Amino acid sequence: MHDVLIGRGLIDEAGVKLAEVIEPCRTVVVSDENVAPLYKDRVVDSLRESGFSPSIVELPAGESTKCGTQYIALLEAFAKAGLTRSDLVVALGGGVIGDLGGFAAATFLRGVAVAQIPTTLLAAVDSSVGGKTAIDLAAGKNLVGAFHLPIRVLCDPATLSTLPPEQLAVGMAESIKYGILFDAPLFELLAHGAPPDLTETITRCVAHKQAVVERDFTDRGDRQLLNLGHTFGHAIEACSGYTILHGEAVAIGMRMAARAAVLLGVAEEDCTDAVTAALEAADLPITTPYTAAALTAAALHDKKRAGGTLNLILPVRIGQCVRYPLPVEQLGALMEDVCAWIV
Repeated sequence: MHDVLIGRGLIDEAGVKLAEVIEPCRTVVVSDENVAPLYKDRVVDSLRESGFSPSIVELPAGESTKCGTQYIALLEAFAKAGLTRSDLVVALGGGVIGDLGGFAAATFLRGVAVAQIPTTLLAAVDSSVGGKTAIDLAAGKNLVGAFHLPIRVLCDPATLSTLPPEQLAVGMAESIKYGILFDAPLFELLAHGAPPDLTETITRCVAHKQAVVERDFTDRGDRQLLNLGHTFGHAIEACSGYTILHGEAVAIGMRMAARAAVLLGVAEEDCTDAVTAALEAADLPITTPYTAAALTAAALHDKKRAGGTLNLILPVRIGQCVRYPLPVEQLGALMEDVCAWIV
């Protein structure tokens, strides 16, 4: 499994830490217009001081950047930079940059090395770890992608101090997710809002994700648990035209999943109140304006669908969730019942 280093000051040690796992080489740092002004010079200087030959590519910020047009543009930038199969891509930013930069690295020359430097809480606790890379299609999120493990993840919690409140909140959604999935004490730690120091939160979430990925790298079994809230959440994102942030949609989706667990007889304890309270404490949304019909149509494009079955992830109790194979013909009725409750 790849290394995930967590500690303050790592962003200024990027060159040293990456030189431990790859020979200094030509490197393209991929970032976006929000993150690059904050950190690109520090990362580029650190790489250069350790013998790398870095250049920077700045992309527009936002989910819409995870598209085919920007993907091809990034590949062209790699070619122009002269990247070879012994060179390196560094994804510096949040989940969008990590997903897009990782996918471009996975497919350029059939695969060049990538390192992840997450600068958002969501990327730190989830998307930078585990090697899932992807871009979106009009039909849905992450429908084109590849598994491509980073050679190293460098997570500097100090970068989170520059996050706007809504970005901290969406990272809290993914952190709360790990508590619901595996770790009731972590859930309790986060139930009243973000702690002042997020290092412990990041460390525990990363440990849970790495353990799951080691058991199921290609997402055929236990790794699907990490999709808690995502089937409903991705449908919400699609219906919004991706104007709703991923973590916001996942937050609503987790509340919907908790209710679905009750309706389907999966839940041993009704944890909807606890989930709702934790999401509200993190300043996350808990309702959706979209109709059951619209959400059902969007969910049918979800990549977790397998033929006539959609694999929902549902909580049994806080700290334990299960996969629930739902026949797609039952999705509409379930969505109606959940939406009637969640308003």
